[in-house]
Amino acid sequence: MNGRRETLLLQMYDQMFNDINRHIMVVWQSISVLVGAFAVLALVEKAVIPLDIASALILLIAGWLFAHLCDASYWYNRNLAIIANIERQFLEPADLRRIHYYWGSHRPHNRMIFHLRIQYFLGIGIVAIVLYYHFVTRVVPGIDAPYSNFDLARAIPYLVLVTIVLYLLYLHRNRNQSYAEFLANSPGDEVNTGEIAYGVGHGFRKKDAPLSGPSQPNGSDSADPAAPN
Repeated sequence: MNGRRETLLLQMYDQMFNDINRHIMVVWQSISVLVGAFAVLALVEKAVIPLDIASALILLIAGWLFAHLCDASYWYNRNLAIIANIERQFLEPADLRRIHYYWGSHRPHNRMIFHLRIQYFLGIGIVAIVLYYHFVTRVVPGIDAPYSNFDLARAIPYLVLVTIVLYLLYLHRNRNQSYAEFLANSPGDEVNTGEIAYGVGHGFRKKDAPLSGPSQPNGSDSADPAAPN
Protein backbone atom coordinates (compact mmCIF):
# COMPACT_ATOMS: atom_id res chain seq x y z
CA MET A 1 0.00 0.00 0.00
CA ASN A 2 1.23 3.50 -0.86
CA GLY A 3 2.87 5.04 2.21
CA ARG A 4 1.03 8.35 1.92
CA ARG A 5 -2.31 6.60 1.51
CA GLU A 6 -1.64 4.44 4.56
CA THR A 7 -0.69 7.47 6.65
CA LEU A 8 -3.79 9.36 5.52
CA LEU A 9 -6.09 6.45 6.32
CA LEU A 10 -4.58 6.01 9.79
CA GLN A 11 -4.96 9.73 10.50
CA MET A 12 -8.58 9.58 9.35
CA TYR A 13 -9.05 6.53 11.58
CA ASP A 14 -7.86 8.45 14.63
CA GLN A 15 -9.97 11.49 13.76
CA MET A 16 -13.13 9.41 13.37
CA PHE A 17 -12.65 8.02 16.87
CA ASN A 18 -12.04 11.53 18.21
CA ASP A 19 -15.31 12.66 16.62
CA ILE A 20 -17.14 9.71 18.17
CA ASN A 21 -15.73 10.51 21.59
CA ARG A 22 -16.76 14.15 21.24
CA HIS A 23 -20.35 13.24 20.36
CA ILE A 24 -20.53 10.57 23.06
CA MET A 25 -19.68 13.27 25.61
CA VAL A 26 -23.17 14.64 24.98
CA VAL A 27 -23.79 13.08 28.41
CA TRP A 28 -22.88 16.48 29.86
CA GLN A 29 -25.91 17.90 28.07
CA SER A 30 -28.10 15.59 30.13
CA ILE A 31 -26.64 17.17 33.25
CA SER A 32 -27.39 20.58 31.73
CA VAL A 33 -31.05 19.56 31.40
CA LEU A 34 -31.23 18.63 35.08
CA VAL A 35 -29.47 21.81 36.20
CA GLY A 36 -31.65 23.89 33.89
CA ALA A 37 -34.84 22.26 35.19
CA PHE A 38 -33.91 22.94 38.83
CA ALA A 39 -32.90 26.52 38.02
CA VAL A 40 -36.19 27.23 36.25
CA LEU A 41 -38.23 25.68 39.06
CA ALA A 42 -36.31 27.83 41.55
CA LEU A 43 -37.42 30.92 39.61
CA VAL A 44 -41.02 29.71 39.85
CA GLU A 45 -40.71 29.29 43.60
CA LYS A 46 -39.40 32.85 43.87
CA ALA A 47 -42.29 34.06 41.69
CA VAL A 48 -39.86 35.41 39.08
CA ILE A 49 -41.61 33.61 36.21
CA PRO A 50 -44.98 31.80 36.08
CA LEU A 51 -45.24 28.02 36.02
CA ASP A 52 -46.55 28.04 32.44
CA ILE A 53 -43.43 29.74 31.11
CA ALA A 54 -41.15 27.67 33.35
CA SER A 55 -42.68 24.40 32.09
CA ALA A 56 -42.26 25.56 28.49
CA LEU A 57 -38.60 26.42 29.13
CA ILE A 58 -37.90 23.00 30.65
CA LEU A 59 -39.54 21.34 27.64
CA LEU A 60 -37.36 23.42 25.32
CA ILE A 61 -34.23 22.35 27.21
CA ALA A 62 -35.32 18.70 27.00
CA GLY A 63 -36.06 19.12 23.27
CA TRP A 64 -32.56 20.55 22.84
CA LEU A 65 -31.19 17.40 24.51
CA PHE A 66 -33.27 15.09 22.26
CA ALA A 67 -32.08 16.91 19.12
CA HIS A 68 -28.41 16.62 20.14
CA LEU A 69 -28.85 12.92 20.97
CA CYS A 70 -30.38 12.30 17.56
CA ASP A 71 -27.53 14.09 15.79
CA ALA A 72 -24.89 12.41 17.97
CA SER A 73 -26.38 9.02 17.11
CA TYR A 74 -26.03 9.74 13.39
CA TRP A 75 -22.42 10.90 13.77
CA TYR A 76 -21.59 7.80 15.81
CA ASN A 77 -23.06 5.40 13.25
CA ARG A 78 -21.59 7.24 10.26
CA ASN A 79 -18.11 7.47 11.78
CA LEU A 80 -18.25 3.82 12.82
CA ALA A 81 -18.99 2.93 9.19
CA ILE A 82 -16.04 5.05 8.03
CA ILE A 83 -13.81 3.34 10.59
CA ALA A 84 -14.96 -0.07 9.32
CA ASN A 85 -14.22 0.96 5.72
CA ILE A 86 -10.70 1.96 6.75
CA GLU A 87 -10.20 -1.28 8.71
CA ARG A 88 -11.15 -3.22 5.60
CA GLN A 89 -8.07 -1.75 3.91
CA PHE A 90 -5.81 -3.42 6.49
CA LEU A 91 -7.59 -6.45 7.97
CA GLU A 92 -8.16 -9.91 6.51
CA PRO A 93 -11.34 -12.05 6.68
CA ALA A 94 -9.68 -14.23 9.34
CA ASP A 95 -9.43 -11.12 11.55
CA LEU A 96 -13.20 -11.16 11.92
CA ARG A 97 -12.63 -13.88 14.52
CA ARG A 98 -9.06 -13.07 15.55
CA ILE A 99 -9.74 -9.40 16.38
CA HIS A 100 -13.41 -8.34 16.09
CA TYR A 101 -16.28 -8.88 13.69
CA TYR A 102 -17.86 -5.43 13.60
CA TRP A 103 -15.87 -4.22 10.60
CA GLY A 104 -17.27 -7.01 8.42
CA SER A 105 -20.72 -5.46 8.15
CA HIS A 106 -22.04 -1.98 8.85
CA ARG A 107 -24.80 -1.32 11.34
CA PRO A 108 -27.87 -1.77 9.13
CA HIS A 109 -29.89 1.12 10.53
CA ASN A 110 -29.26 4.45 12.19
CA ARG A 111 -30.21 3.08 15.60
CA MET A 112 -29.25 4.91 18.76
CA ILE A 113 -26.71 3.13 20.95
CA PHE A 114 -27.66 2.37 24.56
CA HIS A 115 -25.34 5.04 25.98
CA LEU A 116 -27.35 7.75 24.22
CA ARG A 117 -30.65 5.97 24.69
CA ILE A 118 -30.27 6.06 28.49
CA GLN A 119 -30.00 9.85 28.31
CA TYR A 120 -32.98 9.92 25.96
CA PHE A 121 -35.11 8.19 28.56
CA LEU A 122 -33.88 10.61 31.22
CA GLY A 123 -35.19 13.45 29.08
CA ILE A 124 -38.51 11.65 28.57
CA GLY A 125 -38.84 11.20 32.33
CA ILE A 126 -38.23 14.89 32.98
CA VAL A 127 -40.77 15.87 30.32
CA ALA A 128 -43.38 13.47 31.71
CA ILE A 129 -42.98 14.77 35.28
CA VAL A 130 -43.13 18.43 34.23
CA LEU A 131 -46.22 17.89 32.07
CA TYR A 132 -47.96 15.91 34.81
CA TYR A 133 -47.26 18.58 37.42
CA HIS A 134 -48.38 21.37 35.09
CA PHE A 135 -51.53 19.50 34.07
CA VAL A 136 -52.55 18.80 37.67
CA THR A 137 -51.82 22.27 39.01
CA ARG A 138 -52.80 24.48 36.06
CA VAL A 139 -55.16 22.58 33.76
CA VAL A 140 -57.28 20.36 36.00
CA PRO A 141 -58.51 23.20 38.27
CA GLY A 142 -59.89 25.05 35.24
CA ILE A 143 -61.52 22.16 33.43
CA ASP A 144 -65.00 22.90 34.81
CA ALA A 145 -64.65 26.66 34.41
CA PRO A 146 -66.60 28.48 31.65
CA TYR A 147 -64.86 28.75 28.27
CA SER A 148 -64.77 32.51 28.75
CA ASN A 149 -62.26 31.94 31.54
CA PHE A 150 -59.84 30.12 29.20
CA ASP A 151 -56.27 31.19 29.88
CA LEU A 152 -54.05 30.87 26.81
CA ALA A 153 -50.93 30.84 29.00
CA ARG A 154 -51.90 27.39 30.28
CA ALA A 155 -51.60 26.02 26.74
CA ILE A 156 -48.06 27.33 26.13
CA PRO A 157 -46.22 24.18 27.37
CA TYR A 158 -48.38 21.94 25.17
CA LEU A 159 -47.88 24.14 22.11
CA VAL A 160 -44.14 23.97 22.75
CA LEU A 161 -44.39 20.19 23.14
CA VAL A 162 -46.14 19.81 19.77
CA THR A 163 -43.51 22.00 18.08
CA ILE A 164 -40.68 19.96 19.59
CA VAL A 165 -42.24 16.63 18.56
CA LEU A 166 -42.72 17.83 14.97
CA TYR A 167 -39.13 19.04 14.78
CA LEU A 168 -37.75 15.82 16.25
CA LEU A 169 -39.73 13.75 13.75
CA TYR A 170 -38.20 15.82 10.95
CA LEU A 171 -34.72 15.50 12.46
CA HIS A 172 -34.99 11.71 12.93
CA ARG A 173 -36.07 11.29 9.32
CA ASN A 174 -33.31 13.57 8.04
CA ARG A 175 -30.58 11.78 10.00
CA ASN A 176 -31.88 8.36 8.96
CA GLN A 177 -31.89 9.38 5.30
CA SER A 178 -28.39 10.81 5.67
CA TYR A 179 -27.09 7.52 7.08
CA ALA A 180 -28.80 5.49 4.34
CA GLU A 181 -27.29 7.84 1.77
CA PHE A 182 -23.82 7.31 3.22
CA LEU A 183 -24.14 3.50 3.13
CA ALA A 184 -25.41 3.63 -0.44
CA ASN A 185 -22.56 5.85 -1.68
CA SER A 186 -19.69 4.53 0.47
CA PRO A 187 -20.38 0.87 1.29
CA GLY A 188 -16.66 0.04 1.45
CA ASP A 189 -15.00 -3.14 0.18
CA GLU A 190 -17.18 -6.23 0.34
CA VAL A 191 -16.21 -8.66 3.07
CA ASN A 192 -17.12 -12.32 3.19
CA THR A 193 -18.41 -12.60 6.73
CA GLY A 194 -18.58 -16.41 6.53
CA GLU A 195 -20.39 -17.80 9.54
CA ILE A 196 -20.27 -14.61 11.60
CA ALA A 197 -23.67 -14.14 13.25
CA TYR A 198 -24.54 -10.47 13.55
CA GLY A 199 -27.13 -9.62 16.19
CA VAL A 200 -28.15 -6.96 18.68
CA GLY A 201 -24.53 -6.32 19.63
CA HIS A 202 -24.01 -4.56 16.29
CA GLY A 203 -27.45 -3.02 15.82
CA PHE A 204 -29.03 -5.95 13.96
CA ARG A 205 -32.40 -7.53 14.44
CA LYS A 206 -32.96 -11.17 13.54
CA LYS A 207 -34.51 -10.23 10.20
CA ASP A 208 -31.49 -8.02 9.37
CA ALA A 209 -28.57 -10.19 10.37
CA PRO A 210 -26.48 -11.64 7.51
CA LEU A 211 -25.50 -15.15 8.58
CA SER A 212 -23.05 -15.69 5.73
CA GLY A 213 -21.74 -14.27 2.50
CA PRO A 214 -20.47 -10.78 1.68
CA SER A 215 -21.73 -7.95 3.81
CA GLN A 216 -24.52 -5.92 2.27
CA PRO A 217 -25.31 -2.45 3.60
CA ASN A 218 -28.99 -2.01 4.28
CA GLY A 219 -31.13 1.06 4.25
CA SER A 220 -32.30 3.09 7.21
CA ASP A 221 -35.37 2.80 9.32
CA SER A 222 -36.74 4.77 12.22
CA ALA A 223 -34.19 5.60 14.90
CA ASP A 224 -36.48 4.29 17.58
CA PRO A 225 -34.79 4.85 20.94
CA ALA A 226 -36.44 1.68 22.22
CA ALA A 227 -35.09 -0.51 19.41
CA PRO A 228 -32.29 -3.03 20.14
CA ASN A 229 -28.78 -1.60 20.18
